[in-house]
Amino acid sequence: MAFLGGLLLLGFVIAALSAPWITRYDPAQLDLGHRLAAPGPGHVFGTDELGRDIFARVVYGARISLSVAVSVVGLSLSVGLLAGSVAGFYGGWMDTLLNVYVSNAFLALPGILLAIAFVAFVGPGLENVVLALALSGWVNYARLVRAQVMAMREREFVEAARALGASDLRILSRHVLPNIVQPVIVQAAIGMAGAVLAEATLSFLGLGVPAPAPSWGAMLNDARSHLFDSPHLVIFPAAAVMLMVLSFNFIGDALRDRMDPRTRLAAGM
Repeated sequence: MAFLGGLLLLGFVIAALSAPWITRYDPAQLDLGHRLAAPGPGHVFGTDELGRDIFARVVYGARISLSVAVSVVGLSLSVGLLAGSVAGFYGGWMDTLLNVYVSNAFLALPGILLAIAFVAFVGPGLENVVLALALSGWVNYARLVRAQVMAMREREFVEAARALGASDLRILSRHVLPNIVQPVIVQAAIGMAGAVLAEATLSFLGLGVPAPAPSWGAMLNDARSHLFDSPHLVIFPAAAVMLMVLSFNFIGDALRDRMDPRTRLAAGM
């Protein structure tokens, strides 16, 4: 499963990095004389209602999806790591403020609705999509890190470091955080799948990356009116979304099984 997920993800990364060499068409180039062309030698995936090459748009769309996935997870993880570490390590009123009030306030609304409201307020765009998804996604990382830090701060090696006069920053950075990195990595891998799906959802609703950027969600939205007469307009971008989400989920599940000591023990038995 990990091999399959890694192979799929590697294919998307290679396609995104070498997009100008993989396809000879500009993803925004119009060709009304060949609109709604079926898949064939000239256009491997066919063309859309404006004559744009679907293969080129799918390949270039991988850049947007991967950029959003990495940016959203990186930003969410940074904020969640900071908030969860502070709340879990110090506890008290700081934990109550961050965990009870702030986290629950963000969890009161579904994440996608919060992202839709944010983008609708500030306007569509790649940066705004990243900020919107990170705004609704940092809470999960914060709660995970908080729980791990609370369990780790009572361990003997942490008490020994504190008795030797180590500062709180040194204890967190050198003793606590390195020992909680495994579940965080698993959550990050699965979070990338959610970010890809959320970006496609926002673009499908017209709140993602503005046209003519080749976002997979926007391609699906444009293809709705041609679902039955030109199904290839839906099949290829939908398959791209499915395969990328599947690759991140496969990698996340494999990492969880590999890093969980209970799973390793059961496999050994």
